[in-house]
Amino acid sequence: MPLAARMRPETPEEVAGQRHLLGPGKLLRRAIETDRFSSLIFYGPPGVGKTTLAYVIARHTSAYFVMLNGVESNVSEIREKIAEARTRLDLHGQRTILFVDELHRFNKAQQDVLLPHLERGTVRFIGATTENPYFAINSAMLSRSQIFPLEPVPEEDLVMLMKRAAGDKERGLGNMPLQVDEIALQHMARKADGDARKALTALEVAALSTLPGEDGHIHITLEVAEESIQQKAVRYDRTGDGHYDTISAFIKSMRGSDPDAALYWLAFMLNAGEDIRFIARRLVICASEDVGLADSNALRVALAAARASEMVGMPEARIPLAHATVYIATAPKSNSAYAALEAAMRDVKEGKTLAVPDHLATPTRKKLARLRGATEEETTYKYAHDFGEDHYVPQAYLPEGRVYYHPTTNGMELRIGERMDMLRKRQS
Repeated sequence: MPLAARMRPETPEEVAGQRHLLGPGKLLRRAIETDRFSSLIFYGPPGVGKTTLAYVIARHTSAYFVMLNGVESNVSEIREKIAEARTRLDLHGQRTILFVDELHRFNKAQQDVLLPHLERGTVRFIGATTENPYFAINSAMLSRSQIFPLEPVPEEDLVMLMKRAAGDKERGLGNMPLQVDEIALQHMARKADGDARKALTALEVAALSTLPGEDGHIHITLEVAEESIQQKAVRYDRTGDGHYDTISAFIKSMRGSDPDAALYWLAFMLNAGEDIRFIARRLVICASEDVGLADSNALRVALAAARASEMVGMPEARIPLAHATVYIATAPKSNSAYAALEAAMRDVKEGKTLAVPDHLATPTRKKLARLRGATEEETTYKYAHDFGEDHYVPQAYLPEGRVYYHPTTNGMELRIGERMDMLRKRQS
């Protein structure tokens, strides 16, 4: 078997990382030690120990371990495994842990088959998923399970794990004359990006592909480590948390006027193959929501970048996207128009409905208003372009004197604010 499979931990103490779950007194550690749990769902990126933890639990609780895969299994196979578990419990008193890898691949019918048996305790269920379970798993199964998020394994734990594998004569590479430089271990741990399987695989490749030197030792240097682990793969799923977290960081970096961070997150998304139309849409939204009237050109730049990127496609699309990203990030910021609309919408939803003033209504409604006793002055609309050089005349456009728009003093909005102050003084 591969080194990563041979070095699979057998006790909670051997599990790399996950101290937030397996540290002394933590909930999952207590549940394993007291053998008090029913259904568990482990959620996290590849290589952090979801399957390993299920094996450890089965071994620690002396349960029979059955593994299914969400891609390959079907309803009939699930029923067969459950029937075997019931027989095993009735005849031998041994409980079964049914582990389902890639649980998010189970369709609703497959998940529904499990539900009654989770209720009865026929099997003890453990699921593993790289997708956010609150989106990928149906609510009935979620309500019957405890969800534990697993985190990427820290670099120092990966180094310790590789050292253990290099020295283990029974399961690891201890029978090989290895000499591994510390800097090589640190490089492989860093490039593994929290993935224990990737780190152990790189160590195994380095050990098996390197010839012994004149001293008889297999010397794993930094150069050997770089060749063995190659380029770090970007962890990013276009439908899950990576997708939403990264675009959130991108937008917040532009809003926070940090072009360097914004460019990094843009590069991250482009390198991961994100849809350029999705990125362009977020640029357009950010230009209007966060830059707004402080620099209305930001919206024009974002719209032009969106059109240009779709017209030329990748890889050239990265150029207008970077152009718009830097423009928006470095522009003065104002969300005054957006905030004003939100305030007005709250009044519409929560307050009383305001009637359109008579002088702004249609001619037909003006006639009705006059029949009700309204005066000629009250029903006469003043056409702004007929008044003065600035084409402004004081006139009520709301039945109540409400103010929603509060200009900032940022960028071009400073001039807008000065004009609005002057007009509002004339209105009062």
